[in-house]
Amino acid sequence: MHQEYSLFEEVPDPATFCQLRVDAGMSPRSIEAAAAGLPRTLFGVVVRHKGRVVGMARVIGDGGLCFQISDVAVHPDHQARGLGKALMGRIVAYLQETVPAGSFVNLLADGEAHRLYAQFGFRPTAPDSIGMDLVIGSAAFAVEPVR
Repeated sequence: MHQEYSLFEEVPDPATFCQLRVDAGMSPRSIEAAAAGLPRTLFGVVVRHKGRVVGMARVIGDGGLCFQISDVAVHPDHQARGLGKALMGRIVAYLQETVPAGSFVNLLADGEAHRLYAQFGFRPTAPDSIGMDLVIGSAAFAVEPVR
């Protein structure tokens, strides 16, 4: 990571979180959802440049059995400088220091991000398992559940 960047163990405020997701090309989240969810983060890390948050990542989960790495994002103006690797390095160090043996840690890799995550030991789960999602409020959610 370049010297003009600093890593901090914290979670961004909801407005910064929402804007950085959009800037990084990720799906938008509402301020209301961010305000409700961010305080429940188990561990967060941000990268600052001249005081401004330009990168973030966090760990969510139940604190014992299941953990998910979420919201790994770096502003496009600051990509290709090792920031994603620095964020993931701190996240993985936290997990190694605090997570009970045998706990399940997962993440969803968008686009080519799987190359970054593979450097930290993450591997595709298929064919053993397949990641799936459901976005509340989407057209898919309107489908009647099978009974």
